[in-house]
Amino acid sequence: MRHLLAVLALGLVSVLPGSAPDGSIEDVIDHELPASGVPGLAYAVVADGETTAVGTRGVVTIGSGIDVTPDTTFVIGSISKSFTALAVMQLVEAGDVTLDGAISQYLDKFSGRPAGPVTIRQLLSHTSGFSTLQGNSSTASVDPNAPDALERSVDARAGEVPAGRPGETWEYSNLNYQILGRLIEAVSGQDYQTYVTAHILEPVGMDHSFVADGTTHSSMATGHTPWFGTKRPLTDSPPGRATAPQGGIIATAGDLALYMQMMLNGQDDVLSAAGKAQMMRPASAASPGYGLGWYLDPGNGSVWHTGSSPGFESLAWMIPAQKKGAVVLVNAVGGIGFGETTELRTAIAARALGVDYAGEGSRLPQKALFIGLVLLPVVYLLSMIWAWRHRAAIRAKSGVAGRFSLWFPLLTTLAAAGFILVLVPRLFGSPLAHLSLFLPDFVLALVATAVTGVLWAAFRLGVAYTGRSRTV
Repeated sequence: MRHLLAVLALGLVSVLPGSAPDGSIEDVIDHELPASGVPGLAYAVVADGETTAVGTRGVVTIGSGIDVTPDTTFVIGSISKSFTALAVMQLVEAGDVTLDGAISQYLDKFSGRPAGPVTIRQLLSHTSGFSTLQGNSSTASVDPNAPDALERSVDARAGEVPAGRPGETWEYSNLNYQILGRLIEAVSGQDYQTYVTAHILEPVGMDHSFVADGTTHSSMATGHTPWFGTKRPLTDSPPGRATAPQGGIIATAGDLALYMQMMLNGQDDVLSAAGKAQMMRPASAASPGYGLGWYLDPGNGSVWHTGSSPGFESLAWMIPAQKKGAVVLVNAVGGIGFGETTELRTAIAARALGVDYAGEGSRLPQKALFIGLVLLPVVYLLSMIWAWRHRAAIRAKSGVAGRFSLWFPLLTTLAAAGFILVLVPRLFGSPLAHLSLFLPDFVLALVATAVTGVLWAAFRLGVAYTGRSRTV
């Protein structure tokens, strides 16, 4: 979900090649970091196919006093999808997988199922028909850190019906890449972690990076989530094996610079030059802005991906024609209006690449929404106190107008609660339980607003009718 918000924000950026703006990357960080509330960050820059800068700022955990260093690793979130796509393309070039072959050819659990005809290309390009909401729904019965977690997770969802018709529309879904991760395992005979390490990380030279295995490594920065205008560190919640293909690569900024160099070098190495170019082209007519694991802007030639995992956000941005790239990793998730990280990450990358970036504009609507949600439960509680103090007037209500004034608030607050608890998750493309991993303060405010609104309306009715029953 957070990934999609970041995608939308970056999609609104004016990415026009031009001279580099005045000031250094460090100046940008000095300007943007305080408002973001980010405890620590790392960035790297590639120019002319070589790493030209690696920088860090801040601490691995709020209050720890331990600085982020070039060896500090971050969860890179959905940038990991490009690694999964690269692994699939390796299997394609080896002749083990066909891009337009159906997933049921490779995973028996999909045979005879509604998603069986979905092709590998459609999974890679998010045109499978699986929705964002489906992608953010988990299989609660599966231990995400078990050695066979990926296999069991995909098997449990093999019978799921895609929300849309495959190949017709584009909709981002983590489920696509979870299935692709299992495809890699089934075809290669290796688990996802082993395959990616041996066929991508090691050949590229990403010696400080690894694939999530459900354990916390000493090199990792601590993730932080928004908490009512501040950032709160997560307590021992490393990404698991089940979600590794969609967001579980853990890397340093310098290692990701090596990865971008590989993608930009125009050479046959871990993948052919033609294969890399294909990944960075539109995958189909239904996917003009997404290739195979990368977002695209055909108008200006940029290739990019954002990432968001609980506690972490990231941005990788390349201009292949100029062999330039930049990556920014932060150990915090942005809030709603307050402590957002999009402008920090995008401004650093834009400065590194020498492109124009005018910022995200006013965040007052987002801030007003968040403040309103925080204040509404307090207003409802105060209204309960007011109702009790004016209970005589409430009990005196009679007739049609009186009954309407008593019952209408219950109907409206029930409708509001339904909207908050049912429709808002659909708008975000994420169940509330999943959304709370990224925005715990926002979800708490949502639920508190929904619950206290209904409680207030029910309390008024209780005051009115219990009082009447005692006087009969």
